[in-house]
Amino acid sequence: MDNLYLAIPLASLFGAIVAGFFGAQIGRKGAHTVTILGVGTSFILSLFALNHHVFNDAAAYNHSVYEWMVSDGLRFEVGFLIDNLTVMMMSVVTGVSLMVHVYTIGYMEDDLHNWPKESLAGTNSYQRFFSYISLFTFSMLMLVMSNNFMQLFFGWEAVGLVSYLLIGFWSVRPTAVYANLKAFLVNRVGDFGFILGIAAVVMYSGSLDYYEVFDKAGEMSQQTMSIFSGTEWNVISVICILLFIGAMGKSAQMPLHVWLPDSMEGPTPISALIHAATMVTAGIFMVSRMSPLFELSEAALSFIIVIGSLTAILMGLVGIVQNDIKRVVAYSTLSQLGYMTVALGASAYSAAVFHLMTHAFFKALLFLAAGSVIIAMHHEQDIRKMGGLKKYLPITYWTSLVGSLALIGFPGFSGFFSKDAIIEAVHHSTIPGHQFAYIAVLSGVFITAFYSFRMFFLVFHGEERMDKHTKEHLHETPWVVTVPLILLAIPSVFIGGFTIGDMLFGDYFGSAIYIAENHTGLAEVGKHFHGAWAFVEHSFAGPAVYLAAAGVISSWYIYMKQPSIADSLKQRFIIIYNLLDRKYYFDEFNSAVFAGGSRQLGDRLWQVGDVKFIDGVLVNGSAKLVAWFAGVTRQLQTGMLYHYAFAMIIGVLMLLVMGLFI
Repeated sequence: MDNLYLAIPLASLFGAIVAGFFGAQIGRKGAHTVTILGVGTSFILSLFALNHHVFNDAAAYNHSVYEWMVSDGLRFEVGFLIDNLTVMMMSVVTGVSLMVHVYTIGYMEDDLHNWPKESLAGTNSYQRFFSYISLFTFSMLMLVMSNNFMQLFFGWEAVGLVSYLLIGFWSVRPTAVYANLKAFLVNRVGDFGFILGIAAVVMYSGSLDYYEVFDKAGEMSQQTMSIFSGTEWNVISVICILLFIGAMGKSAQMPLHVWLPDSMEGPTPISALIHAATMVTAGIFMVSRMSPLFELSEAALSFIIVIGSLTAILMGLVGIVQNDIKRVVAYSTLSQLGYMTVALGASAYSAAVFHLMTHAFFKALLFLAAGSVIIAMHHEQDIRKMGGLKKYLPITYWTSLVGSLALIGFPGFSGFFSKDAIIEAVHHSTIPGHQFAYIAVLSGVFITAFYSFRMFFLVFHGEERMDKHTKEHLHETPWVVTVPLILLAIPSVFIGGFTIGDMLFGDYFGSAIYIAENHTGLAEVGKHFHGAWAFVEHSFAGPAVYLAAAGVISSWYIYMKQPSIADSLKQRFIIIYNLLDRKYYFDEFNSAVFAGGSRQLGDRLWQVGDVKFIDGVLVNGSAKLVAWFAGVTRQLQTGMLYHYAFAMIIGVLMLLVMGLFI
């Protein structure tokens, strides 16, 4: 199995290298063929690994592949930890990535139109894009397969770097350049906390290996550190909060969420790849993997559950006022990531990962369906200029409906099982802040249903609001676009019901996830679990199903039956509307305080350091000193012979005096 595990990430890396370095030679067909074969190989081998560990009950594989360096007993190495958690993540990442690769053939077919004719930046852009998404898949695989913090950090930074390249792929657009810089800088804030957390792990455990650190977790939980003079902090709480700050950046939790909506400037395939199954779920996976540490700090769990609650409800509200089809889906991603984070804070790690898996399929489906609409609408993204697309795009319509129903948690769909499990686990949790979290996730059910079907109705139903030229050329997108939609729609319906028993209430994760005995939220839910169908029936006794139905009915009535209500509500609550439309003024605050403050600091450093000290003192000051010294010494050169003779006599006398004393 050693070679098989090594081949899984290397297959994707091979495709990325060939398409990236030899794209001009192999052409478009060669680029998408080699990258699809690479990712397809990774997917098939991941399924073999899934079968080996899940269905054949193989023990966890934890081995070093390459030892890079040993420094003072600290090992820096590349190694793999393959268990049930890992193989699930590997299968989801490679499966969604494969669908995105196939879809990209159709979406990026006319990419040359996005580049100015006089620009060389668009040369081999098609091949370069395929190289990037394959490299992204490799980076994510290295992250989820790692058995140590060094490799985790490598994968963590690698997905950040490639996402920077993908978000700003259309580099001739100022908005794309702004968006990728924003994503890069915001993630650096989170990553600073992350690397501090890793440094603290090394300081108190003396190791980078997961298992060795976990073995010393109990010991670390008894230690304290002094961050500020006179104040003692629990070591394990500090480590967990710092690690979670890294997760806040990658998984876009408030206030480090601001990069994700702007990343919609990239091509739609990367929106599905980054925001569905891969980069944004890295933080959720990392916290789940570190459950032996987080379970020892109730302070960290409380912090996590509150941050997740705020993200779930506040980002969902912003989704209501968005008119860009991709941004609506992006804000739903933020909200669903909030749900996953709430589950982490409630110690329901398996529920968080379960929702991660189901969300990966239906959110990738929604992003790719949005891309199909954008292709058909000649790259128009404003839902106010759509309408009545159902008869023109039947496959896109039905797959979008499946994705939307899964997103709102319609009973029986995959999203229902994972979302309802989170709500129930939070309800039974004892972590401080769980009451607020329960209200937030329940409110989020109505909000999610409302904005999801607002978009669905405005795009596919009602009057046709597109221009005449667009209407004349409307037709269903090619098979390379629609086939991935159909294939993603299947797990969006069925995978939740088939896997809920084992993943949430069975022993699927085994030792991969640790839960303390006093954190019984999900266990309480499991006491009443009697199968998937019984879980569906039981849901009608709770409020979530009715809140989702109310959200759908409200959106239908407001936007289909009485459109004037929307305008009336907007005018009546214009202050709230502006608050949501400006995204709570996070961007303005960051621009004024952090960006503006940095510019002012730079200006002061320039004025004091460069102008006054370097130019004024070092450069001009030394010149003035030389000029002054030259002016003084010039006075000694009088041209009179007796002056020079007198100076010589004085000099000889001084030498004689010095000789007498020496």
